[in-house]
Amino acid sequence: MSVLSDSKISNSTFILMGFPGLEWEYPWLSIPFSCIYTMVLSGNCLLLHVIHTEPSLHEPMFYFLAMLALTDLCMGLSTVHTVLGLLCGLSQEISLDACIAQTFFVHGLSGIEYGVLLAMAFDRFTAICNPLRYTSILTNTRIINIGLTILGRSFLLITAPIVRLKFFHYCRPHILSHSFCLHQDLLRLACSDIRFNSFYALALVICTLLLDSVLILISYILILHSVLTIASREERLKALQTCVSHICAVLVFYIPIIGLTMVHRFGKHLSPAVHVLMGNIYILFPPLMNPIIYSVKTQQIRSRIQRWFTKQN
Repeated sequence: MSVLSDSKISNSTFILMGFPGLEWEYPWLSIPFSCIYTMVLSGNCLLLHVIHTEPSLHEPMFYFLAMLALTDLCMGLSTVHTVLGLLCGLSQEISLDACIAQTFFVHGLSGIEYGVLLAMAFDRFTAICNPLRYTSILTNTRIINIGLTILGRSFLLITAPIVRLKFFHYCRPHILSHSFCLHQDLLRLACSDIRFNSFYALALVICTLLLDSVLILISYILILHSVLTIASREERLKALQTCVSHICAVLVFYIPIIGLTMVHRFGKHLSPAVHVLMGNIYILFPPLMNPIIYSVKTQQIRSRIQRWFTKQN
């Protein structure tokens, strides 16, 4: 599959690059990617179904987990059509409007994800450091308000730079680096004044991603301090084990996003394959791994899934 020439591309149409040099292998690449997307969608749907149908899981911790699974599910749905459409040979083009919409959802859902991870850190902090007031602090009303705040913060803060993408003049070749649209990728092709978008994006990363990271770190410092005051070694281990799943989810999310940011900022000399690889890891790795992590590490979910499959058999 070859990239279309610039003369055939209208001003409002972009070409999804996919995997440079592997165009003839796309039919084979579509098989593992189809399997990954199937696992992402089915795994997160299963997690939501288990939490919804099991009364014992109707607790603050699992409500936040349901938010995380729903976010991961939406992230998979927002990119599946362009990734598999490209690999299956259905379409290599995407309109500017569709690209901007996909950019809005990809970055908005990423904001929701690290907001939910911060809320889950607060949940673990409250459960371990203030267990007697856990249910009175994290009431259903407060959980709903936290969810709405995360949703509003994530989408409202990115609206201004995303809307500006519509009015930029794209004079460079309309070839995107990935099989989906990202804000940084569109800025690279624009010939208009992009200083607002560049500075705003940097400020947004500092004020949200970096701030949330610091707050999560502070939460775990306080949790560790509280756990070390527990006399019994078994009780200390039991308290820390309730945090293992969340720590894994944080690492699974933050490592790819930091890697992708570094590649976009400082890796212009790197092979395009590195950019594509990091982009796909950023999009697919957290939604793929989170259901596996929580199904394996959370005893209540693991036992419920085992009972469900036993009934089916």
